[in-house]
Amino acid sequence: MQAAKRKRLEARGWKVGSVKEFLELSDQEAAYIELRLKLAHGLKARRHARGFSQTQLAKAVQSSQSRVAKMEAGDPTVSLDLLVRSLLALGASDRDLGRIIGGV
Repeated sequence: MQAAKRKRLEARGWKVGSVKEFLELSDQEAAYIELRLKLAHGLKARRHARGFSQTQLAKAVQSSQSRVAKMEAGDPTVSLDLLVRSLLALGASDRDLGRIIGGV
């Protein structure tokens, strides 16, 4: 957020902070959510780069297209295991997974 906008909001009595502060998340909870979102984004990017449809990926991991959509949206009901297995099904290496998690 731009500093000027923040000052205007604070001057009007609004509190400005992060999602972590608003939800009162611990450092570990915030890191876990960030990890899930990085994997979800990495999955979608890799699927597009490989030219797979959600249906094709679903078939490769023996799941459904709607589950793949949930994976890519960062749905909390999707396990980390399924996210990682899906990335591996798209040919991701250990190094690729590290880059996704590291944000590189």
